Amino acid sequence: MTPNSPSAPSRRRFLASSVVVAAAVGGGMPLLAACGGGSGGAKNEGTTTGKKLKDILPSYVPSEAVTPDIPSKNGSAAGFTTALPADKLAVSVPKKLGQGSELRVMAPLWGTSPGQGNPYWKAMDEAAGVTVKWQNQDGNVYGQKLGAVLASSDIPDAVVVPGWELGGKIPSAIANKFADLGPYLSGDKVKDYPNLAAIPTGAWQRAVFAGKLRGLPMPAEATPNITPFYRADIFEEKGYEVPTTTQEFYDLCKEINAPKSKVWACSDMTWSAFVFFGVLPEKPYYWKLVDGKLVNRYETDEYLEALEWSRSLYSAGFVHPDAKAETGDMRTTFSSGNVLMYNADISDWYAATAVQRLDKPEFRMGAMDFFAAAGGDPVIYEASPSNIWCFVNKNADKKTVQDVLALANYTAAPYGTKEQRLKAYGLEGTHHTLKDGVLVKTEQGNNQVFATYEYVASPAPFRAYPDFPDVAKGVIEWQQRQGAHLKKPLFHGMQIQEPTRFTELNAQFEDIEKDIVRGRKKVGDMQQAVSDWKTKGGDKLRDWYKKLLDETGESAS
Repeated sequence: MTPNSPSAPSRRRFLASSVVVAAAVGGGMPLLAACGGGSGGAKNEGTTTGKKLKDILPSYVPSEAVTPDIPSKNGSAAGFTTALPADKLAVSVPKKLGQGSELRVMAPLWGTSPGQGNPYWKAMDEAAGVTVKWQNQDGNVYGQKLGAVLASSDIPDAVVVPGWELGGKIPSAIANKFADLGPYLSGDKVKDYPNLAAIPTGAWQRAVFAGKLRGLPMPAEATPNITPFYRADIFEEKGYEVPTTTQEFYDLCKEINAPKSKVWACSDMTWSAFVFFGVLPEKPYYWKLVDGKLVNRYETDEYLEALEWSRSLYSAGFVHPDAKAETGDMRTTFSSGNVLMYNADISDWYAATAVQRLDKPEFRMGAMDFFAAAGGDPVIYEASPSNIWCFVNKNADKKTVQDVLALANYTAAPYGTKEQRLKAYGLEGTHHTLKDGVLVKTEQGNNQVFATYEYVASPAPFRAYPDFPDVAKGVIEWQQRQGAHLKKPLFHGMQIQEPTRFTELNAQFEDIEKDIVRGRKKVGDMQQAVSDWKTKGGDKLRDWYKKLLDETGESAS
């Protein structure tokens, strides 16, 4: 399931999704090429591939603890539409692995910390065999605290780093201040931790920093987390057709839009536009090879066309004013019927439905399939296999490292197990109830059971909505349809550390995008920004990536 995630519209927060979220990251060794050699680059630059990578990665042993109701396909999550009673749950950690260490763990939290000594944390401590002293930080400003902690001499035993916080000095801090977990997890060693062995190999590849296996990953679906939603109930009532081209989308907006009645056609659709027009992903996967030359996302016609189309929705008055002002909660605006189409993380499908059906059982939302701008099959770039990791302090002793791994093995238990039920829902009767196959959190559960343990390590992606099985089915089937069009970008699956001098080279583009689509700047301003980017380091960055490509090949797999 998707962890609690911020609602602000910044793509920096929106990504990782992999979470965030879901949606996060290195340094320490020269580039290791596919042939096993190095690039001669500076310390903390490059990536790890080939035999070196193969020697580092844990063996993959899929879990057989549970069988999903809807199996994974085309890179989708696995789907679950039921919740079993406690005595029917599988057991994936038959023997307590923790040796009693007290662990300080720093992680983001979107909510209010329940405080030490609460029954949920005590139950998790007892089950995993460790005592966790959480150092939770506000997820919305997590990067600020993270940078300060990593620059200090007092680093917790384990620290969560999302990929969207990988700017500045954080990559080199990861290389210099966190432990190599290879001696505990590489190859068949991971079999001491069966739930970690069941994490897909791609997620582990992205957990290799500076030539060492340093991160415990949160795996992500291969399909996009950004989803173009529409009010399926209202569409059916009004007879609206789901669009299959950007022109049809525009024409539908014209039909829907009624500002005098407080109904706008859509929210900001830029994120979806990037998929409609086949725009390359964010860094480090923002290159394509054209006639032997690397071309960056920001240099492509598709990128400018996506911005121009998104801008046309604003200039026609189809976009809700709150989207233009970047205020308010668009999910709430959508749920209230003031906007009939918007894009957001796919987890909104469940979140909105769960709230709305309390009073409006007829509420239904759907996700439109991505399409190419002019119609036909889209180009959808495969998402990163993981984008959030937990790292262990390099000064931790062996027992501490093993106890972090014991905790991670517990938190990586799959859905349908005793361990996952406790992690996600707390104690039955105290934090949740189970009636007629539906799990419901109590008030105490809502106040104490937050997504935090997920960030230590998670199982292969799944979506479990037993209270709304139609949503579970809708989410997984949408992912499977989009997954049929997946294309791997260059460098897919690699954990790449760009040279420090390029870290903030692209930082201005998101703000310029927002200004262009909202009419505050012109598309020509982006072209000028790209020209400046090239002279200020973009062309040198291109040369660096070309050398990387020549030595490593096009992807990690």
